[in-house]
Amino acid sequence: MNTLIVGLVAALCWGIHDVIVRKISQTAPLMATLLGVLVVGGIFQLIMLLATGGYSPLPSDSLYFSLAAGAAYLMGAAALYGAFHRGPVKIVAPIIGGFPILSVATASIRGEYISNWQWAAVLVVVLAIAVVAIFSRDDDDEMPALGPTILLSAIASFGFFAAFALGQEAAKLGSEQTSVLVTRATCILLLLPVFVLFPIPIWAGKSAVKTIIVMGILDGIALYSVLSAGGMESPHFASVAASTFGLVTVILAWAFLREKMTSIQWVGCALAFAAIGALSI
Repeated sequence: MNTLIVGLVAALCWGIHDVIVRKISQTAPLMATLLGVLVVGGIFQLIMLLATGGYSPLPSDSLYFSLAAGAAYLMGAAALYGAFHRGPVKIVAPIIGGFPILSVATASIRGEYISNWQWAAVLVVVLAIAVVAIFSRDDDDEMPALGPTILLSAIASFGFFAAFALGQEAAKLGSEQTSVLVTRATCILLLLPVFVLFPIPIWAGKSAVKTIIVMGILDGIALYSVLSAGGMESPHFASVAASTFGLVTVILAWAFLREKMTSIQWVGCALAFAAIGALSI
């Protein structure tokens, strides 16, 4: 049950984050925005670590998993930003939202028992995300070529699956807060050379600063929530719950941006959260 709760916390934070991404990605430089979010999230996690005294040296295995998780998370986040920037959401969200299948399959391969009804609940969550996204409304008449969008979405899905699996293993073997901070620092260090190798702006602009601070804190909370599940029972179910961030985004856009939701979308949301509730039994 605890893994589902932390996963839903992550989904809420990433849902709010992605509502903001949909707006800021049209005006601010994409990679500069991502760097700002990663830096702010890292500062937030460092403050939390110092305030709680949660630092402790990582054993070598935990360190290696944390470094690998950082590389995977950067891959996933960069691909997600690019995919949502291209759109449409009805193509991007179902593909990205499918990563829980990989998470649960990996747990099964490693020997953890996954019952038939648990598999059914996971599949319902993924299918519900697809339904909500497919019936979303796209504002733009012209869409970029779908091939690169699908590829970016698939990369994002695999990146998040790998980051969560590796990060949860790191948290299980060492200090949760330290491992998450190492994961975040790895993302930043790997992203910085991009600004040296390519002529892209590193500064998102003064007007984006407040927005990026909010996004960074939300991303920091969400990432810590999912990775901290590594020390809990059935941590892969945190990934299942976290994958509903796309549904949260749609609901928040309906509530605050006055975007319409169809009856089918509401049914999809209800089915997803009912399936997550079933996993807690």
